[in-house]
Amino acid sequence: MSKGANHNSGAVEAAVSAAGSRAYAGETPAIIRRHVRHIYVHIPFCARICPYCAFYKDLLDRSQTSRFCEALLRELELNESRRRTGDRRSLLRPSTIYFGGGTPTALNIAQLESLLRGFHERLELSQLVEWTIEANPGSVSARKAALLKKFGVNRISLGVQSWDDELLKLLGREHNAQQAEESFRILRDAGFTNVNVDLMFGLPGQTVDQWRATLERTIALGPEHVSTYCLTYEDDTEFFLRHARGEFRQDSDVDAEFFEMKIGILEDAGYRHYEISNYARPGFESVHNRAYWLGKDYLGIGPSAVSTIGMQRWQNVCDYRAYIDRAFSGESTHTTTENLTREMKRTERIALGLRTHDGISASELKNFAQETDELIGLQLLRKSNGNFVLTRRGKSLADSVTEAFL
Repeated sequence: MSKGANHNSGAVEAAVSAAGSRAYAGETPAIIRRHVRHIYVHIPFCARICPYCAFYKDLLDRSQTSRFCEALLRELELNESRRRTGDRRSLLRPSTIYFGGGTPTALNIAQLESLLRGFHERLELSQLVEWTIEANPGSVSARKAALLKKFGVNRISLGVQSWDDELLKLLGREHNAQQAEESFRILRDAGFTNVNVDLMFGLPGQTVDQWRATLERTIALGPEHVSTYCLTYEDDTEFFLRHARGEFRQDSDVDAEFFEMKIGILEDAGYRHYEISNYARPGFESVHNRAYWLGKDYLGIGPSAVSTIGMQRWQNVCDYRAYIDRAFSGESTHTTTENLTREMKRTERIALGLRTHDGISASELKNFAQETDELIGLQLLRKSNGNFVLTRRGKSLADSVTEAFL
């Protein structure tokens, strides 16, 4: 379950729509003329397709993975060669890199080594502070962990989702709770001191006791970061169809109870709730994801990956075979582009900023005095250090609060 550059929240999508986004198929974005500090890499392969996942993914095909890794490096080179400025130094000098998916760790040892070495050879990494790779417990091994550590990966996001074996089966995961704990310990033994654990709540049939037990078992392991996501029934997924047939039902009151529980339990354990879905020990907030929330430029590499640089946004083709062909032929890997407007940027800043602990500057909402007063009266919003921030109650209704400013 990836939260990379090509996975915007529903609030952001609403913001873009409200601002009048226009996309154009087949156009090539302007040449990159500014330094890019944040790079997202999408690796779509999975050993098994989870029935709830709407991100672009495909079953692992060992006959294609090596060529795919080479295509990623070709695209990286293509982005470098397209720049035309007087500055001959690399414009890709990232401070963060994030490998998401899919399942990046589904690649074998040789493919991971080739890919990581290729990034070292093609990028200026002297300013890199955070390199994250998403991992599924079923594909973690001591050798892979050692390799990632050797090449400078310093943060792992482990897709545990639940510590209940029956719920893991329902989610179509390839691991059980014991394997997930073993994977966590493998990462610790390899020297990783910055590990995120991904969890899901609001699952069909999930009880309050199961959710509490999952949170408590996570805390007992002591990860530096915890991400918690409420299940949503996304189009083009098996879960969406089952929900439409009435097999699964979503209860907003129960989801709110789960939401309140996770805030209390995780904050009591010393985790700072710094974004709606994210909690961290002091100093372990995700640098990469914070860049998205602050509206920083980022470059997306790989099929379906989205880039936003300056006032342009583009997305790569959502088919890894077509992506490979384009990369090897030297063609653009992009499939759609859009020119952003100041209004679009503003609504995205509000949508993302309100999700964070710091909130949004009061100056951004100066034209919404009536709306802010009403939300303060409803105890959904409060003012802090010149910013508007969500109250605890407001956090559970974040998307509704955001809609007031779109």
